[in-house]
Amino acid sequence: MKAAIIAALWSALSSVSGLAGTFVYVSNADDGDIGMYALQPDGSLHPRSRFKAESQITLMAVRPDRHFLVAAISSKSNAAYSYGIDPVSGALLLVGTGPLAANMTYITFDRGGRFLLGASYGANLVSVNSVAADGRVGDVLQVIPTARNAHAIRIDNTNRFAFAPHLGTDQIFQFLFDADSGRLMANTPPVVQLKQGTGPRHLVIAPDNRFVFVLNELTATVTTLALDPFAGTLTEHDSVSMLPPDSKLSPGLPRAADGRPAHDPTNDIWAADLHLTPDGRFLYASERTSSTLGAFRVDGANGKLTYLASTPTEKQPRGFNIDPSGRFLIVAGEKSDTLSSYAIDSENGALKLIGRYPAGKAANWVEIVAFD
Repeated sequence: MKAAIIAALWSALSSVSGLAGTFVYVSNADDGDIGMYALQPDGSLHPRSRFKAESQITLMAVRPDRHFLVAAISSKSNAAYSYGIDPVSGALLLVGTGPLAANMTYITFDRGGRFLLGASYGANLVSVNSVAADGRVGDVLQVIPTARNAHAIRIDNTNRFAFAPHLGTDQIFQFLFDADSGRLMANTPPVVQLKQGTGPRHLVIAPDNRFVFVLNELTATVTTLALDPFAGTLTEHDSVSMLPPDSKLSPGLPRAADGRPAHDPTNDIWAADLHLTPDGRFLYASERTSSTLGAFRVDGANGKLTYLASTPTEKQPRGFNIDPSGRFLIVAGEKSDTLSSYAIDSENGALKLIGRYPAGKAANWVEIVAFD
C-alpha cells in the first residue's frame, strides 16, 4: 500500500480528538479481537475501540519503530495479522495477514524490525519470518526443530544473539543471529541446562545487556544468567522464588499444547509472564493459580534479585506489561472481565492499584506503545 494512501487513512482515523499519546492493546482470545485503551498521565485507562481479528487471537508484538503491531492466532490457521498503528489516535489498521510455521506460543521482532521470530510449544521449534516495509509478515524463512515445548524466543540488545527457553527439557537454546539474512545458527554450546523440573518459560534482558532473567513456569522462580557480550552465551548465577514464604502451592507439571493439565492442577504453580522496568531496577512476574504478581529489586552490578512482595491481581494473569515511562503496570486476566492498572513506586517498586477497567473475554496479552 502506498504511503499516500496510508496517510489518508490515518487522517480519517485520527478525527477522534483528546486521545492520549500512550496506548494499551489487549488481545481477547474468545472475542477474537484486540481492545485498545488510552493510558492517561495518572495511570488510568480510557477504553477505546476494538479491532477484529480471529477467535483465539493471543500473542502480540510491536515493531521497534512503533509503526506496526503483529498478532498471532493460536489456532489451526497459524496466521499473523499485521496492523498499522496511528500515532495520533492509537487506532489499528489491518494491512495484511501472513503465514506462521506453526501454532506459536511467542513472537518477537528483531531489533531492526525486519524479521519476526517465533517459538512453538506444540511443534517444538523456533522460526523466522520476513517482515515487509509495510509491516506485513512475509514468508517463513527458517524453521529449526529444537526440543520439547519451546516457549519463547528473544533477541539480545545488540541484535546478535537469540535465546529460546524450552519448558519440556529445562533448557535455553542459544543462537547466533544474522541481522542481514535473519538466519539463526546454533551457538557454542547450543544449550544451557537448567535445574530439572523448573520449566523455563519467558525471559527478559537487562537494559545494559549484561544479564538475562528467566521465569520458570513450574516452580515460580526467576533465574539470573550472565550474558557474555562477546560469545553470546549464558551462565547461570542464581534463582529466587516469586512466591511469598507462606505460599501453599506445589511445583507444577508440563501441560499439553492447549494448556490442559494431565492431572488435577488445583494446587500447581503456574507462572506466566515476566517484565522489567525500563531502568532495570524492578522485575515483576505473574502466577496464574494464585492470581498474583511477584516483585523483585534488581542489583544492577551483579544481577542479583531480591524478593519484595506479592500483589493479588486479575484472575489467571497470563499477560501484563509496563509502560515505556516505567511508571505504570497493566494486567489482564484470562478469567477476569476487567484489567488492572497499577502505579509503580519509583523508590521501592511497590504496586498501588489505580483502577479496574472493562476487558474482553479471555484477555491474555498486553502491549503498550507510547508516542511523543
